[in-house]
Amino acid sequence: MKKNTVVLIGMPGAGKSTVGVVLAKKLGYRFVDSDLVIQERYGKLLHELIEERGIEGFWQLENEVNASLEEERCVIATGGSAVYGREAMEHLQEKGIMVYLKLSCQELQMRLGDLNERGVTLRPGQTLEGLYEERRPLYEKYAHLTVECEGRMLREIVSEITKRLA
Repeated sequence: MKKNTVVLIGMPGAGKSTVGVVLAKKLGYRFVDSDLVIQERYGKLLHELIEERGIEGFWQLENEVNASLEEERCVIATGGSAVYGREAMEHLQEKGIMVYLKLSCQELQMRLGDLNERGVTLRPGQTLEGLYEERRPLYEKYAHLTVECEGRMLREIVSEITKRLA
């Protein structure tokens, strides 16, 4: 695979930012966290933007920001809800290798803690399980590679991604 950008997708808590930083160092690439790009562009925290604009409004804003990323030689960690933005996903799919970091819902539950504080976009009454079942087919649809992260160390995950990109 010749593309020189790696885009990490997956549920909140799957380790996209953590894996992204280490992977970028290993590949000699820059690291970009799209959630931080959003916060920087709008001068607000994610949960403030969600409160202010509502879930759909936030997704639109996230879609616009992700669709505008033009990074080269870079690892991009997207927000968990980035897969709702078709334009952004198609743009990123074209620019780079999409890697889905896959974890079970049970493991995510243990990692996440307070969902609102993490800026997770849940609809009223929606559970993490419901969100997981809604998003999983989207992650699978856009991914070029799926990496099973359950019970694995960070270095194992990074090593697998590096080998599969070679």
